[in-house]
Amino acid sequence: MAELTSLMNIGKVIEKRLKSVDISTAEELKKVGSKEAFTRIKLRYPNICLVHLYSLEGAILGVKYHQLPEDTKQSLKDYSNSFR
Repeated sequence: MAELTSLMNIGKVIEKRLKSVDISTAEELKKVGSKEAFTRIKLRYPNICLVHLYSLEGAILGVKYHQLPEDTKQSLKDYSNSFR
């Protein structure tokens, strides 16, 4: 099982937050998906921002978060905005 920090965009802070919501491995993050992982984190840490969601999606896809396709970013932004 791969460590979360082995994924692109996942540092110690995001790793700690993922583990706090029962996502402990790279495989678990990929299985849960970025939106569900973000939702769990957002419920525990309400002040997290859209960049966290981008980072999670990028980690799953294996790309830097700022290299996500524009349509993916828009979809994720719409999802993030649903928490307002």
